[in-house]
Amino acid sequence: MFIDTHTHVTDEAFHGEEDAVVQRAVAAGVGKMLLADVGSEERGPMFAACERHPGVLYPMLGLHPENVKENWQNELALLEDWLPRNPVAIGEIGLDYHWDVSFKEQQKEALRAQFELAARENLPVNIHLRDATEDFLAVVKDCAHLHLRGNMHAFSGSLETWKELCRWGDWSVGIGGVLTFKNAHLPEVVSEIPLNRILLETDAPYMAPVPLRGSRNEPANIPIIAAKVAEIKGISIEEVENATTANAKELFSI
Repeated sequence: MFIDTHTHVTDEAFHGEEDAVVQRAVAAGVGKMLLADVGSEERGPMFAACERHPGVLYPMLGLHPENVKENWQNELALLEDWLPRNPVAIGEIGLDYHWDVSFKEQQKEALRAQFELAARENLPVNIHLRDATEDFLAVVKDCAHLHLRGNMHAFSGSLETWKELCRWGDWSVGIGGVLTFKNAHLPEVVSEIPLNRILLETDAPYMAPVPLRGSRNEPANIPIIAAKVAEIKGISIEEVENATTANAKELFSI
């Protein structure tokens, strides 16, 4: 069995097809899928889908950095109301300066608050990071006392960045379709990261792997990503399957 550790099967791109998407994934050997939360507007449908597919879909709980605005503290208060619904992680949370830097300080405050929430609830974190590595590492270092554990969703950083991150917590990397893209530097990094620190993910409906790049991604495509990891590591796809599934089960307690 494979595990997709970061997907969005209740995204509007799958409207009306959510259950069929889950069924296709299970048929492809992807027996568990973790749904990343982004904000209060999409939270209800996400948890409803998890209730329809117990033991297959698992919810996270978090405020995506792009949704951190003036009202971010109210959003976090709403988030806490869902904690009794047993999320498996606080995510996806992080920093994103790619499109807008108007709320940089608020993003860092919200990230720190959610790190503290994760520590309080003894949950791992699922991180979204884009164009903000220096600030992210600074926040992680400052929160080292929280003994954070989690994964870097859609990891695209350097080996040096990952090693630096691991000085301040217990971190894995989420590897998705980007690994298969032509001219990507990620294969060189993945070759050096230990297999026991690698998780598989799709970020569906985004970032479909080659040869499906440009189309709508689905959790059923996890075996394509696993095959690329196996090629890079010089091992069998079964070894990748067994290791990454064990990694996900341990980190997310599923």
